[in-house]
Amino acid sequence: MSNSAIAIVGRPNVGKSTFFNRMLKQKKAIVDAQEGITRDRIYGEMEWVGHYLTFIDTGGYIPEDVDIFNSAVRQQAQSAISEADLILFMVDGREYPTASDKTLAQFVRTSGKKSILVVNKCDTLESNEQIHNFHELGINPMFPVSALTGRLSGDLLDEILDQLNLKDVLPVEKEAEGMRLSIVGMPNVGKSSLTNALLQKEQSIVTPIAGTTRDSIDSYLKYYGKTITLVDTAGLRKRSKVSDNIEFYSTVRTQRAVLNSDVVLVLIDAVKGFSKQDKTIIDEVITKGKGLVLIVNKWDLVDKDTHTMKDFSDEIAYQFKSLTHYPTMYISALTKQRVSKVLNVANKVFKSRQVIIPTVKLNKFLKNVIKQQSPPATSGKVINLKYMTQVNVGPHLFVIFTNYPKLIPTSYKRFIENQLRENFDLLGVPIRISFRNK
Repeated sequence: MSNSAIAIVGRPNVGKSTFFNRMLKQKKAIVDAQEGITRDRIYGEMEWVGHYLTFIDTGGYIPEDVDIFNSAVRQQAQSAISEADLILFMVDGREYPTASDKTLAQFVRTSGKKSILVVNKCDTLESNEQIHNFHELGINPMFPVSALTGRLSGDLLDEILDQLNLKDVLPVEKEAEGMRLSIVGMPNVGKSSLTNALLQKEQSIVTPIAGTTRDSIDSYLKYYGKTITLVDTAGLRKRSKVSDNIEFYSTVRTQRAVLNSDVVLVLIDAVKGFSKQDKTIIDEVITKGKGLVLIVNKWDLVDKDTHTMKDFSDEIAYQFKSLTHYPTMYISALTKQRVSKVLNVANKVFKSRQVIIPTVKLNKFLKNVIKQQSPPATSGKVINLKYMTQVNVGPHLFVIFTNYPKLIPTSYKRFIENQLRENFDLLGVPIRISFRNK
């Protein structure tokens, strides 16, 4: 498999994210007419003639700007360049080279990396001539493309393979993906800080300003030989407080990240406590059938005594009783307190989510459950539980055949679920039980 990384860099609004989405054939990066939408570096993988290429989308590079975001975006772009095998330096073909283009071109040249000058917004054959305005930048080869329509993007991909000497390399099958682990929560609870702490590098921009992260950002790390995809997401506010298109699309990306995950780390702020919006986020994760680990972050900022952690856990259990079936961790992403244990707990939940229980064991379990507590008679009807089997994994769905499926009380369903968790170690995963007519 080709592990080649291609960084897309350029000043704001030249079409980097549009081109990135075009390559991936999905709207992974948020695109808007407003400048400065992309902030963190965003990774995405695509296949071209059997070779897998990793594209890195970066924020608009503005030299010598002291603004907190522009400075952080500049560092992100520089990090992308340093880890890339090839740089796509993108310019706007409808304009002449700007001072920012010239400064960034100098940085690209001095990086010593292979590079291609991509002249975007060349939507017609006649517009190809626009590339001649950019010879002064001193980067070759130059390629006209249209990120919006995809014009000449195939030719550019062929050139990328040539530059990386991959055309004569036989493609190898892609390795199977491991756990997809998303980090979600309200704005400013420390999601990006935890991402950086787990990766042990500054992958995501961290500022005290809520809403710094806008896209869902995939990162990769090895854990005992397995590749984990770690997804940092934008903060989830109440729907009534989503104020603009960009925040709306950030929320959509976060919800999609949850949907595509195996396990979700839900972060809450230890200082602010467990809120109604936290409960809404947890509800959504459980409803989607994902593994869940509750992370109480900023634990270093809480005044503690010997009972503080227990009192906090009791308050969460009081507000959301179902959370007793999901692991809760108390960490500080800033000081790295207990951060090293997060992946271990998430991996245990991931394994629980993959458990397939043999039908023989389930029916033996069902007999023991009935001996311990048989279903109560309802409306004068004696309820018999005949047979049990597992029909789905991730989320777990169990089917129990009975003579009166509609008469099973909710309390007895909860009893069976609790017994299932105790007998088969299903901590951290949603369980669904369906009663059907025999």
